Amino acid sequence: MFNDVIGFIKNLYGERSFIGLHEPIFGGNERKYVNEAIDSTFVSSVGKFVDQFESKFAEYIGGGHAIVTSNGTSALHAALHLLDVGPGDEVITQALTFVATANAIAYCGAHPVFLDSDIKNLGLSSLVLEEFLTQNAEVRDGVCRNKNTGRIIKACVPMHVFGHPVNIEEIVSICGRFHIAVLEDAAESVGSLYKGVHTGLFGKMGVYSFNGNKIITAGGGGLIVTRDAALGKRAKHVTTTAKVPHAWDFYHDEVGFNYRMPNLNAALALGQLERIPEFVSSKRAIAEEYGAFFDKKGIQFVREPADARSNYWLNAIVLDNREQRDLFLRETNGAGVMTRPIWQLMSELPMYKNSQFSDLQVARYLRDRIVNLPSSVRIG
Repeated sequence: MFNDVIGFIKNLYGERSFIGLHEPIFGGNERKYVNEAIDSTFVSSVGKFVDQFESKFAEYIGGGHAIVTSNGTSALHAALHLLDVGPGDEVITQALTFVATANAIAYCGAHPVFLDSDIKNLGLSSLVLEEFLTQNAEVRDGVCRNKNTGRIIKACVPMHVFGHPVNIEEIVSICGRFHIAVLEDAAESVGSLYKGVHTGLFGKMGVYSFNGNKIITAGGGGLIVTRDAALGKRAKHVTTTAKVPHAWDFYHDEVGFNYRMPNLNAALALGQLERIPEFVSSKRAIAEEYGAFFDKKGIQFVREPADARSNYWLNAIVLDNREQRDLFLRETNGAGVMTRPIWQLMSELPMYKNSQFSDLQVARYLRDRIVNLPSSVRIG
């Protein structure tokens, strides 16, 4: 039934036995920098490539203070900790997200509150957020509480799905009225802009991932960004085991995390970062080809929302129903073309099934119909 789609993808990426979902590409200075890091013997969390990558990344996104971490999940956890999220607090996020978003909240001992998605950008719906807070929250003495549970609503974590920016300005505005800090889960949106500003720079903090399947990779790795210099300084301190700098003494002034990115990974990431304009351009061109093809097929292709410039990290289509989705997955994967469904709803996973959640009509609709397509960068 989907032979024409399989043929198109194989033509797009070349005839081969297996086409991955998102394969990294190395052809710049990655090997040179990694070898230099090895030769320096500084391969752990101290080294010049850690500092260079932080500086160059902040320059690329157009501002803020960048603090690298071991992975995107550790960045989320540390950022929530820095926002003083702790046991008994509540954190609002979307039900349709990667599990790391919810897990980081749980690591803090906090309770996730799962809200519905926006059909246009796939992320947290600003309309549902405002409705939920208007009906369920009250602010007293600068503190927002859930009227039903009595818990403090400490933060909101919108996630930019597949690199498509959420309606982040509106979300920040709504949360501001309710004295709720916004932490952007920008793990998938390196290279994406909303109204000309890079994702991750709208909230109190933003976090990114450089996992092996991301648009640029460090093999692993993550990063926290903030415009607040004092918060950035504390983020670096807390993610470096809260060790007070000293030539030889070991003194730690609070509970910290061993979350810093190793120099070896930063060397790889720096080589990748040098090529990101080329990568984003390639991915947007691929998205245009996909979009034109699926328009002719009468299949909905997920395009960037209004006011956004997406990196199109993962291209996606929306099929008619779950049965058609499952057939598509079987046929494409059976032909050596890697495709994947979107995630399960967080509220339906065993560890989060007792969490609060809104009506999730849109999230369930998307969960049953979305399929990700091969989206690797093409160079040459």
